[in-house]
Amino acid sequence: MCRDGGNCPLPADAASRIKDIADFEGIRENQLIGYGLVVGLNGSGDSLNNSPFTQQSLQAMLERLGVNTRNVELNTNTVAAVMVTANLPAFATQGTRIDVNVSALGDAESLQGGTLLVTPLVGADGEVYAIAQGSVAIGGFSAQAEAASVVRGVPTAGRISNGGLVERELEFKLASLTTLRLALRNPDLTTARRIALSINELIGLPTAEPLDPSTVRLDLPRHYDGNIVDLLTDIEQLIVEPDLPARIVIDENSGIIVMGQDVKVSMVAVAQGNLTVTIAETPQVSQPLPFSDGETEVVPRSEVTVNDDENRKLAIVPQTITLKQLVDGLNALGIGPRDMISILQAIKASGALQAEIEVL
Repeated sequence: MCRDGGNCPLPADAASRIKDIADFEGIRENQLIGYGLVVGLNGSGDSLNNSPFTQQSLQAMLERLGVNTRNVELNTNTVAAVMVTANLPAFATQGTRIDVNVSALGDAESLQGGTLLVTPLVGADGEVYAIAQGSVAIGGFSAQAEAASVVRGVPTAGRISNGGLVERELEFKLASLTTLRLALRNPDLTTARRIALSINELIGLPTAEPLDPSTVRLDLPRHYDGNIVDLLTDIEQLIVEPDLPARIVIDENSGIIVMGQDVKVSMVAVAQGNLTVTIAETPQVSQPLPFSDGETEVVPRSEVTVNDDENRKLAIVPQTITLKQLVDGLNALGIGPRDMISILQAIKASGALQAEIEVL
C-alpha cells in the first residue's frame, strides 16, 4: 500500500517487482565457514593413516578435554574431518538458529549417523559469528558387500537443520542511513532508469538517480525520517518491466540453445546438408562340399552407401521475423541442436543476426 492514500504507479507493461530484480545495499547474507569433526560413524570415517589432519584434530580435541594422546597411536574409523558452511542472514540477532552444511574433507565413505561436534564458524574478517553442532542428516547412502557395492546420492555431504547458533551480530544501522543504493541483479541501463522513474513517481520528488547499469542511488526524503522500513516496503512493491538485451546463449557441451525475445534476423538464405559415407562389412564363410579337397575361407562382403542429403533445400529467412518464426524456420530444415548452433554462428558472422551470441 502506498502512503498518504495514493495509488502506486504501475507501468503499462508491468512485469516484475523491484524486490525481485534488485537488492538494497547492506541487506544481504554473509557466508561463514568452519572446520570440525563428525563422530559416531559406523566404521565409515577417515583412515587416520591417510588423513593426518583428522588425527591431529582428534588429539587436539581430546587434550582440550583433559585426555593426553600424544604418544598413543590412534586407530579409529568412527571420526571424520569436515568443512562446515552456512549463510548468516541479514540482521540476524544473537541466539538465532541457522542451517549448516557439512562436507567430508578426508577419505570418509559416509557421514550417516554422525554427530558434528562444536565448530566455530568464521566470516571473511576471521571473526566467529556462529557455533554449529548437531546430528548430520544425509540424502544418500552406501552399501557394500564382498563382490558388489551400491552408492546412491552423496553420502559424504549432509545438512543440520537449525544446527548453527548465532553468537555475534553484524553492525549495520539501517535507520541511520540518509542515502541508499539499489543493486540490479541483471545490470541494464534501461531497467535502472525505469526503477528510478518509478521511485520518483511514488515519492513525488526526484530522489532516485541511476548511476550506472547496475546501481540506482536513493536520497531519503525528509518526511520519511525514522520510517525507512516503510519507505523500502513501498519501493520494493513497485512494478517495473525489466529490459533485456537481444542475446542467444549456447552451451556447446550439451547442445542447449536459449534465445531472448528481442532476437531479430535480417533477410538471409540458409542451407544445411552433410555428405555421409557409410561402409558396412558383412563377411561370409564359404565351406567346401562334403568329401572334397577344398578349404573353408572367409569371403569379404562390403557395402558402401553415400548420402548427400539431396532433399535439403536452400531456405529463405525473411527480414525482422519473430523468435517463434526463426525457430520454426530452422526446425523446418530438419536440423538438430548441434547443427543449429553452427547455423546461428554462421548467420551472426554474415551480419544478419541482430543479437549477441554467448557461448558457455
